[in-house]
Amino acid sequence: MEENKVTTEDIVELTNELTFRRHRFNQEDVATFFHNVSIRDYLGLSTIRRIGRENSIYEGKTYLKELAERMQISIHQTSKMVQSLTRRGFLIWSHDGDGSDGTYVMLSEEGTRKLDEQKNALENFYGTVIRKFGKENMIELLQLMKQLDTVISGEIESIEEGVHDEQDQPELS
Repeated sequence: MEENKVTTEDIVELTNELTFRRHRFNQEDVATFFHNVSIRDYLGLSTIRRIGRENSIYEGKTYLKELAERMQISIHQTSKMVQSLTRRGFLIWSHDGDGSDGTYVMLSEEGTRKLDEQKNALENFYGTVIRKFGKENMIELLQLMKQLDTVISGEIESIEEGVHDEQDQPELS
C-alpha cells in the first residue's frame, strides 16, 4: 500500500485516535499537575521568564507583542491572559513613557514562586516519564508533533484564506 493512499476509513480512524489522544493529554493527564494556573498561564509565565533572561537589555521586561509572537496567540488573547495573571499577583504590567511604545510585563515575586512550584512538579513527573519512554523517543515524538502542527496550521490558514489545494489531498480508495 502506498504511503499517500488513504481510505476514508483510515481518515476517520486516525482522526478519532488523534482527537482522543490530544484530549487525554490536554485535559486529563497533564492538567492534574497544574495548581491554580492553567496550562496556558504556565506557558505564559515560563515564556515571560525566558524572554526576560534572553534580553538582558530590557531588564526582565517582556513586551506583549513579543509574548504573543512567542506563544503564537493573538494580542487580544495575550492581553486577557496578562490581565488575569496580573490580577492574581503573578505579574507586574506597566509601560515605558506614555505607553505608545507598547506595554510590558515582569514576573512578580509571587509569579516567580508559582512558576518555580509548577516547574518542579512538571520536572518531577516528566523526568520519570522521559526516563521510562526514553529521551530519543521523546525527541522523535516532539519532532513529529512539530511536523504535524506545521501541516495542521498550514491547512487551517488555507481554509481561512479560502485556498484549498486539491492536489495535496490524499488519494482516497
